[in-house]
Order: sequence, then structure tokens, then C-alpha cells
Amino acid sequence: MSSAHSTPAGSDDDLPLKGIRVVEMSHMVMGPTCGMILGDLGADVIKVEPPRGDGTRRLLGTGAGFFRTFNRNKRSVTLDMESEEGLAALQKLVDGADVFIENFKPGRMEQLGIAYESVRARNPKIIYVSHKGFLKGPYDQRLALDEVVQMMAGLAYMTGPVGRPLRAGSSVNDIMGGMFGAIGVLAALYQRRDSGRGKEVQSALFENCVLLSAQHMQQYAVTGEAAAPMPARISAWAVYDVFELAGGEQMFIAATGDTQWRSLCEVLQRPDLLADARLQTNNQRVLLREWLLQTLRTTLAGLDGKSLAPQLERCGIPFAPISRPEELFDDPHLKASGGMARLTLEDGSQTDMPLLPISMDGARLQPRRPIAGIGEHTHEVLRELGYSDAQIAILAQNDLSPAS
Repeated sequence: MSSAHSTPAGSDDDLPLKGIRVVEMSHMVMGPTCGMILGDLGADVIKVEPPRGDGTRRLLGTGAGFFRTFNRNKRSVTLDMESEEGLAALQKLVDGADVFIENFKPGRMEQLGIAYESVRARNPKIIYVSHKGFLKGPYDQRLALDEVVQMMAGLAYMTGPVGRPLRAGSSVNDIMGGMFGAIGVLAALYQRRDSGRGKEVQSALFENCVLLSAQHMQQYAVTGEAAAPMPARISAWAVYDVFELAGGEQMFIAATGDTQWRSLCEVLQRPDLLADARLQTNNQRVLLREWLLQTLRTTLAGLDGKSLAPQLERCGIPFAPISRPEELFDDPHLKASGGMARLTLEDGSQTDMPLLPISMDGARLQPRRPIAGIGEHTHEVLRELGYSDAQIAILAQNDLSPAS
């Protein structure tokens, strides 16, 4: 559970999206991220899966953590969209929703009869959010992945060394695309209070990644010079790099102003650098950056990170140990601040899971229900739609919705 030092979110009644019903028909990361955010904010999120369950549940390798990470606070319903009965149940579910989330390839929703225009005709209040590879334009029929758009939109070029484009080390566009989908939903819900009408919202990987590259585009517009990839960039600050400490430990250290520079020289006990007339301003230090970094590396190579870190923190010098993801389970700040919470998985086991990086009146938004088993809530939700037990039994018998 969260640390005693954190404030957990209150009951469902305290959450801002209480009473909003969301039907999510999505997989992988982008659409599920949108549903998770809305669920954390209090919406009733119903995840529609095929009879065997969302294929994301069975991924290995880098995808092994996807499902549990992005599918908390949801109920699971299984429906066979290839059957008339399953499709009818899906349409009825969407017709009664406030929000519908999808992230399937172009044309799939039309095949199922739940494209935006047809749904809006039956449910004018629906907010229909589609997570795509590309917004409307010449590319909109292409299939996209996070890696594809990172290559197209300049992010991979900026991340890797010159000539070696490298994707970022997380599903940044999928996650941010889901966030922008959720932002669009919140804006549409706010507008619906006055208009009484829903809206179509679209979020896309490519345009999301272009936004991430916008600062580099504008650097070129301002200076006339193309931005160099991050490993080859000319830093605006002389001390802004990763250094190796005693025992092979690595630490990022920066000194972006003269006050930080003076403090760093004092911490490192290098009065000679502080007195050097060639190093009095940041711009002077930038001109001697290669030599300066080398002399700092020599000093730092003999220092222990555990003793150095509190000194840097006390003096207001930016620094960071180079952490691996698995080390974050024991991060003292996350544990003490309530940034992690115990999440119960579909098999009954538990794991620590990072929460949304926001607090509301000091409260963190918590997991309110375990990760749902495949079709765990099918009977419950279909009863809410008015299906009789006999009708539900027939669906289950035909393997359209496994018994709960």
C-alpha cells in the first residue's frame, strides 16, 4: 500500500469523473493509457475484449508489462464481434456510453458498424475518441508504431549518435498519445455540459512525435542551423554531462549558472578552478568545455556517490544517479511520497505500480479495483444493459462471453 507519508485518494464519490461511463475497445498501450487515466479519475471504464482476451495480456519480452501497467481501474467484458449477438451487445454498450475509446486500424470500426457517424446518430452525447497512427492527411491509411513515428518525426535522429537513429527507451508516443486522447475527452465533457452534444476526438502517434521535435524545428528556424543529435549537441552549459565516480558508479551533474559553478568547485574542493580567470563565466567555460570536463572527470573518479549526493543536494546543484527501471521499486522518494501503490493482478498476486504523476488536493489517484480477469465482469455489465440471465447464459454457452 502507499506509504503513511502519502495521502491516498478518497472514495469514488470524491473523484471528478464519477458517473461517467467509458467503453474502451483497445489494445497495446495508446488506447489503454487513455482508458486508465479516465478510470483513475473515477470513470467506470468497461474494457471490451475478444473471447480469448486482449492479446496484449500474452505478450513477452518488452511487452510483458504492458497489460498490467495500462489497464487498472477497468471492468472486463468479452464479446465475439464476429457474431451478430456479440456485435449487437457491443453496439448497445456503446449506445449507452458517455465515452468510447478505440485504437484499431483504419476501417475496422466501419466494419463493425460502430464508426463515429453511426454511433453519433444513435447517441448524440457520445464522445468518441480514436487513437491513430496519423491524423487526417496523406499518411492516414498507413499503419504506425511508436518506433515508426520516432523515425519519421526526428525523435530517433535526435536521440542516437550521428548516423545511428535510436528510439527512445519507452513507448513515449503511445503513452503521450493516450494522454492527449484523455485531454480531448476532458475538454469535450466540459463543453458537453453546455452544448448537450458529444464530439469526435482523435489523437495520433505521428503528430504527437512531431510535437516532441518542435523545439528542434524551432531551433533551426531561429538559428538557421540544424539541431545536432543529443549525443553530439553543443551544450549551452559547460558542466552538463554524465561522470564516472569511484567503483564505476555513474552520475549526471550540471552547473547551469555561476552560483552553481562556484558551489560545485567548493564541493569538489577545487579552488584552483574557481580562481582560474579563464572560467569566470559560463560562456568562457563552454569555450574550454572539453578540457574542463576532463579535469572534473579526474576529480570525480575518486569520489563516492553516496557521500557526494547529499553535498550536491544541499548546495542546490542538479544531479542524478543513473538508475535502472528495476531499481525504482526501492526509490525512497516514490515510496515515501506515495508515488507507488500496491496493485492486485488478475491472478491475485500483487505488484508495486507507479501512479499517475498528479495529485488533487494532495491526494494521489489510486487503483480501486484489481486488474480484471478475462471477461470477469461480462455478466455484471450485460445485466446492467438489461440482458436477462437466460440471454447471458446463451451468450456464454456459445463462447461469446465466458462465464464470470
